[in-house]
Amino acid sequence: MRTTGERRAALVLLAAGDGRRSGHHTNKVLLPLAGRRVLTWSIRWATVLPAISRVVVVIREQDRAEVEAVLDREAPDVRVSLVVGGATRHGSEWEALQELAPEIESGELDVVLIHDAARPLAGTDLFARVVATAAAEGGAIPVREHGSLVGLDGSPGPSDRVVAVQTPQGFAADRVLAAYRQAAVDGFVGTDTASCVERYTDVPVCGVDGDVGNIKITFPEDLFLAERLLAKADWDLSRGAAS
Repeated sequence: MRTTGERRAALVLLAAGDGRRSGHHTNKVLLPLAGRRVLTWSIRWATVLPAISRVVVVIREQDRAEVEAVLDREAPDVRVSLVVGGATRHGSEWEALQELAPEIESGELDVVLIHDAARPLAGTDLFARVVATAAAEGGAIPVREHGSLVGLDGSPGPSDRVVAVQTPQGFAADRVLAAYRQAAVDGFVGTDTASCVERYTDVPVCGVDGDVGNIKITFPEDLFLAERLLAKADWDLSRGAAS
C-alpha cells in the first residue's frame, strides 16, 4: 500500500433504487436538490479529495440516459463509469467491484468506498476520515450514537449503546474484492459491505465518527430537510461542512 500522500481510492455510488417511498415515480437520486441533482452532491464532496479521482455509479438501465446527461452537465471533469445494478444491494456492489477489478489487481487502487447516492450530505471531511482509516486499518464505517431506548411504558430500555451505521463505507481494495469473489462462489448475500468483508476476511472494520447531517433521502420530507441544511450552512468544499 502506498504512503498517505499517494493512496488512491475509488468511489462506488449506489443509485439503482427507485422513488416510491420518496413520493416520486422517478429515481430519487435524480431529483433536484439545491441547484443540482441528489446524485452529484456526493461526487462533488468526494472528489475534492485528491485521493478520489475514480467514480463508479450503479444505475438502473432505464435511468442510463438521464444519468449520463446529469453527469455531463454537473460532473464533466470527473472520471465516471456506469454499471447496471444487481437484484440486491450486494449484487450491485459486486457489479461495481467487477468494474474496478483490473485497477485493483494492478495496484492502482488502495481503497474502495461504497456510498448510498441517496445520502447527498456526506461531506468531504467524512470521506477523508473513511479513506484514511480504511487505508490504515483495512476497513472503516461511519457510525452515530443514538439516545437510549425506552419501553412503551417509559421504563429504561437495554443499556447497550444504540448506533446508526452510515455510508460511505471504505475498505482495502484487494480485500473487499476477494471477499465478494468468495461470496459469489458461496452464494452469500450480505446486508451491507461490512457484513461481507467481516465474513470472508480478517480485516478489522473500524468505526469513525459519522455526521449528524448525513441524512438519507427516503421520504418526501427528507428532501426539504436536505434543502434547509444546505441553505442554512455555509458549505466550504475544502471541509465539506459548515464553517
